[in-house]
Amino acid sequence: MRPAPTILHLDMDAFYASAEQAAKPSLRGKAVVVGGLGPRGVVATASYEARLLGVHSAMPTAQARRLAPNAAYLVPRFRLYRSVSEQVMELLGRLSPLVEPLSLDEAFVDLEAGGVADDSASARTAGERLRTAIRAVTGLSGSVGLAGSKMLAKIASEQAKPDGLVLIEPGTERELLAPMPVRTLPGVGPATGDHLRRAGMTTVHDLAEAGEAELVRLVGKAHGHGLYRMALGLDDRPVVAERDAKSVSVEDTFDVDLHDRVRVRAEVERLAVRCVERLRSADRSGRTVVLKVRRYDFSTLTRSETLRGPTDDPTVVREAAARLLEAVDTTGGVRLLGVGVTGLADFTQEDLFAQAADAKKLAERSEAPEQPVADEAGQGGGPAEEEPEREAAEQLAARRWPAGHDVRHALHGHGWVQGSGVGRVTVRFEEPGGPVGRVLTFRTDDPELTPADPLPLVRDPVDYSSWPASLPKSRSGPVSATGGESRP
Repeated sequence: MRPAPTILHLDMDAFYASAEQAAKPSLRGKAVVVGGLGPRGVVATASYEARLLGVHSAMPTAQARRLAPNAAYLVPRFRLYRSVSEQVMELLGRLSPLVEPLSLDEAFVDLEAGGVADDSASARTAGERLRTAIRAVTGLSGSVGLAGSKMLAKIASEQAKPDGLVLIEPGTERELLAPMPVRTLPGVGPATGDHLRRAGMTTVHDLAEAGEAELVRLVGKAHGHGLYRMALGLDDRPVVAERDAKSVSVEDTFDVDLHDRVRVRAEVERLAVRCVERLRSADRSGRTVVLKVRRYDFSTLTRSETLRGPTDDPTVVREAAARLLEAVDTTGGVRLLGVGVTGLADFTQEDLFAQAADAKKLAERSEAPEQPVADEAGQGGGPAEEEPEREAAEQLAARRWPAGHDVRHALHGHGWVQGSGVGRVTVRFEEPGGPVGRVLTFRTDDPELTPADPLPLVRDPVDYSSWPASLPKSRSGPVSATGGESRP
């Protein structure tokens, strides 16, 4: 007996870019690209308007700029995205106790475990109501796939994009999968896909016809067995509610290789503080500090130090990362730095004792007099030190006013950074749900202009505290052959 289509996969539509369009009235309906903006930056998300111009995720930002020179290029605002994600995940949690988040904008839900669906009709109703609730609470759209397994539910949500719902009826799985390329199946990447293509298999139908024995011969026993089952539409992986993070980390790729050792250490310490902020936001502590260094020649070094006990003290993590850096040769330049914490745990009283012991050790070390840093000529404080300091100051100013981030002016109110450079920052003053705002330019050191927190995308969201029982059904479009809404 085929399982009922009660596994739901939600995927928010162009999440980062859609959130930026909702927050910035002047960007509605326009091409928006979110990601790293430097020469080595990579696109994180592109709006559907930008995708029509050929821009897509994981593309180098420089290439995106050539394809869409008039698009708005913005630095990610993860505080906003996490806030919206929490709203969405709360709605999912009201549907079922079995919610498996995959990222900020994507999750599986077992509707049957929540008692809200046990057949196609009830599953469709739950999916439609979910989409209605998400739009009312966040102002954004999400695409929903419904099927009897996680694999098929994810395929269905891809077919539903953007802003749709597709339900795969039991018994139609093989017919649906047959013409799809082999890369559609989970675990089939470029290398495996090329290997199968050389063997004459380009569609899922080809895999099913080849048989299990042939697939085992081609890709190995473990992978071949699973691949054959998926080609038949079979996937019995359960929705797992708890996915405990094994580590917390942050990293930065620099537009220009860092050569100054003092600057490298300053960046490591800054990353350590950011890492601890993430650690604390997750109410966790960690025992092992990890440093990642990618050098000018793309060689990557990883060093780690295990502390006496778990900690979330920024001083402890910062000093441990600095000690790890001392053992790394950065001659020739550094293009990427990262700091992470592994061995995560919930805080306990024993953690505090270990942390105090580490802090005491660090305090004793800091009492030793520091040696002056000499330049290449052997003299401290010479002109060779001034250039790195100027460069650091310029990059610090750029970091303070990243494109797309929120600001507040004492006179003009809330706005967002359109761009900065040459001692100036340009701001558009507008808010979510309001009219398109005006643009003004200020000095980067204007005392009346300060960074600000993101505003909610929906000012007065509908109260969904009684979700899902009280939700009205959404108005569906015409039903497609696969059971979803048809989209133009």
